[in-house]
Amino acid sequence: MKRIIGVNSNCYHGYSIEEALEGIRAAGFHYVELTATKGWTEHVFPTQSFAYLSGLRNRMEEMDVMPFAMSGHCNLMDASRLPDFVRNIELAGFFGCDYIVSSVGEAHLEDKEKSGNEVLARHLDSLIPLLERYGMQLVLEIHGEHCTGGILKEITDLVHSDRVKINYDTANAVFYGGVNPVEDIEACMGDITYMHLKDKAGAQKEWNFPALGKGTIDFPTIFRKLEQCGNDCPFSIEIEFTQSGPKDLAEVNQAVADSAAYLKSRGFVL
Repeated sequence: MKRIIGVNSNCYHGYSIEEALEGIRAAGFHYVELTATKGWTEHVFPTQSFAYLSGLRNRMEEMDVMPFAMSGHCNLMDASRLPDFVRNIELAGFFGCDYIVSSVGEAHLEDKEKSGNEVLARHLDSLIPLLERYGMQLVLEIHGEHCTGGILKEITDLVHSDRVKINYDTANAVFYGGVNPVEDIEACMGDITYMHLKDKAGAQKEWNFPALGKGTIDFPTIFRKLEQCGNDCPFSIEIEFTQSGPKDLAEVNQAVADSAAYLKSRGFVL
């Protein structure tokens, strides 16, 4: 099976983007989701210098690792955070990304403001001209209170553009929503245009997200359902380990390599 399969640089939270790219490429991947999450993983960020960012872009080209997406989480319910998200879209455009990922609320920071779906949809509609300028799609991630496919579909149904769809995070659906992603994807399959492949181990609310194939997510059934529906959305691997984090860089690199081996065993080409 051939589709875009990349690695979220957030797997390397606590390590540099250069270390992340080396590990991702060594595992055989050619695509990366760059992370620009404020206060958490700022591998790339709008405040970094043009010289640094352009050098990084050149380095990725040399390594044959394409930045196809950016994780640019902002609280999209809060109008005061929209200018920050605009800058993230522009940064994603600088790197030539086709997708920008955000949760509806703030990821890893406390939300300062919450709003109803109608207000949120107006915020999202205001971003559409910029998304169109860059030929980019905003994919809303299952996260926090917006923790099932059905909840996110209620939002995307209110937006007046196919530029805004769903990033289905397979482990977040369990951790935050307490649902089985195998069943939950049925409610939003037509709106899933991006997927975080993330495994889940331990109890529902235990922070335990190991390498693919090391947890309990039924990926074979998810893959089969996607194929049956003709859904060839990109995959981005995300590994967040346990609350204590990985012991060292070697453990992260091994988890990324193990995830690559798992996908190859399921017939995917990296």
